[in-house]
Amino acid sequence: MPPRAIRILLPVVLILVWLGVGAVGGPYFGRISEVSTNDQTSFLPASSEATQVQGLVGDFSESEGAPGILLVTRDGGLTDEDRAYVEDLVPRLAELESVEGTSPAIPSEDGKAVEIIAQLDGSAEVDEAVGDLREALADGAPEGLDTFVTGPAGFTADLTAAFAGIDGLLLGVALAAVFVILLLVYRSPLLPFLVLGTAIFSLSASILAVWWLAYADVVTINGQVQGILFILVIGAATDYALLYTSRFREALRDHEKPWDATRAALRGSVEPIVASGGTVIAGLLCLLLSDLNSNKALGPVAAIGIAFSVLGALTLLPALLYVFRRGAFWPLRPAFGSTHPASAGTNGRGIWPAVSRLITRHSRPVWVLSTILLLLMSAGLLGLRANGVPQSDLVLGTSEARDGQNELGEHFPGGTGSPAVIVGSADDVDALADAAAGVDGIDSVVAASADSPSGTLPVGTGAPAGIVPGAAPTESGGRVLLQATLTSAADSEEAERTVRELRTAVREVDPGALVGGVTATALDTNETSIHDRTLIIPIVLAVILVILMLLLRSVIAPVLLILSVTVSFAAALGVSALVFDGVFGFPGADPSVPLFAFVFLVALGVDYNIFLMTRVREESIARGTRAGVLHGLSATGGVITSAGIVLAATFAALGVIPILFLAQIAFIVAFGVLLDTLVVRSLLVPALAYDLDRRIWWPSALSRGAHRG
Repeated sequence: MPPRAIRILLPVVLILVWLGVGAVGGPYFGRISEVSTNDQTSFLPASSEATQVQGLVGDFSESEGAPGILLVTRDGGLTDEDRAYVEDLVPRLAELESVEGTSPAIPSEDGKAVEIIAQLDGSAEVDEAVGDLREALADGAPEGLDTFVTGPAGFTADLTAAFAGIDGLLLGVALAAVFVILLLVYRSPLLPFLVLGTAIFSLSASILAVWWLAYADVVTINGQVQGILFILVIGAATDYALLYTSRFREALRDHEKPWDATRAALRGSVEPIVASGGTVIAGLLCLLLSDLNSNKALGPVAAIGIAFSVLGALTLLPALLYVFRRGAFWPLRPAFGSTHPASAGTNGRGIWPAVSRLITRHSRPVWVLSTILLLLMSAGLLGLRANGVPQSDLVLGTSEARDGQNELGEHFPGGTGSPAVIVGSADDVDALADAAAGVDGIDSVVAASADSPSGTLPVGTGAPAGIVPGAAPTESGGRVLLQATLTSAADSEEAERTVRELRTAVREVDPGALVGGVTATALDTNETSIHDRTLIIPIVLAVILVILMLLLRSVIAPVLLILSVTVSFAAALGVSALVFDGVFGFPGADPSVPLFAFVFLVALGVDYNIFLMTRVREESIARGTRAGVLHGLSATGGVITSAGIVLAATFAALGVIPILFLAQIAFIVAFGVLLDTLVVRSLLVPALAYDLDRRIWWPSALSRGAHRG
């Protein structure tokens, strides 16, 4: 045992270091928005055609801001008062600092609507600029006139508003849910604060590191990444803390002195916690192979969060529990020499000895029936629609931009303000325009022109000559930029079909022509997501399999664990597909939803199997495999179930943010974690391990019966 001074100073120093991290990192909770962006570029595929066009747009126009479409409508037709209001509105909009310029007021053919396209300043915050536009629209609007701000700027503003609750509401709901669960599980007034304190300090350290990395442009943060980081760190840090707490409570029964109990708890916790954290980190870093910026951004950011979760659970929490000792568990203090949970096995009362007895008597029926149940639940995958959703459906609940987009389609071409953008050879400008205009679903084609007051110029063989004297399309590097207005809403399936046909048509004129814009970006993003999903999922499985083989010194056990969590993931996704379609009525899902759900569920599901199987292996060395399974299950049953419920609750908290992607991830992961905890880890894996007996450890010495018992 080290000198008393070391035993006092070491935990105090660790606590003070973490307090310092919290003091510095705490204020960054409120500053994360400074380095976070919900701009569309943070989600773009890195090498897609639409992204290439996005990078070329600045060569043809000085404006880098998003366009906002202002729409005024009246069901019975616009009145003279309405027209006077619109006439006064245009110059007022031009005076706004966040607006670079506006189009003239454009009346609809049915006389019921007028639209104005406002080009925002590239340096302006989109949500603030759209707020200014909406305020200007409301100022002096005649009674009964409906007003909207929609288009790319409107949707970005609504998305930003939907993410507004991430800093406070999301974190508050998650922490409250975890606190209540911990209070019910441990029935201790102090322990929940120690566990949650560890999670909060781990999150503070994570945010501090991520903030500076984002500030230095090393990583990218958007609302989606930020929300998942908060939830993942709170959930994972709590899980790891619960595992250490369980081992410390056991060690206090075996060791009278807290220092000895701390050393024993760390010996039993370091391997499974580091292995579990390493598994999740490895799975998350596989997202770096993605071509989608939003996927690639999440990998390193979330991996940093998991690393600090592991560090907090193995440094701060042991120091806190050493200081509070048995008092941390008051009023249910573990007495020295009292009954050890691992000694229960099939004996004793309670749910886990009962489950152990069930496995002893019916191991094969238990794992066979569990597998059949999971496969039946997986049948719902046949109805999964994960090929992308319209931009207008990303925000749940009310959205002025979505309402405005629907109204816009009633009076104007649906793609107004969000044209397809064509970059092609200047020598073929008329032929490119004619090819584009000949595509079904294209309403009109113009070229970007700095010589024209409106910034655009009609082109093509049918364009009127001399409409703007002396004006010509703007050239850059021998290329011109054309804008093709779509007849359908830019985020519709019809618009995507039009863009596919448009790409084919313009390349027949100029093989080097590129087509981008809002619709093309959505199309390329969906296709990239599907490609990433196909590429990354097998790699994640292979990486986790290798980690498990190294950890368990076996081939059979890791393969079975991977198969079990894969079937569990399929079951969770199958049930989720049925719920999304039949209960919530969601319009579909983004292609990245299954990928994110897979990475979280497989990595976190393996976590619980690691907690179980490392303990089973430890007990098997002392008692033999079958006895080891039963005693390992009894020892870890309570803590793993508690951890699973905590993690499910934290991910469920994502549902308070009205974003379709996060709501779907919240349900899939929460349901999947409970499935892993209550079925896979509690029944399927122990029953299968018991049935296979020592063969599950092949080819290690344990498979040949080499144990101390």
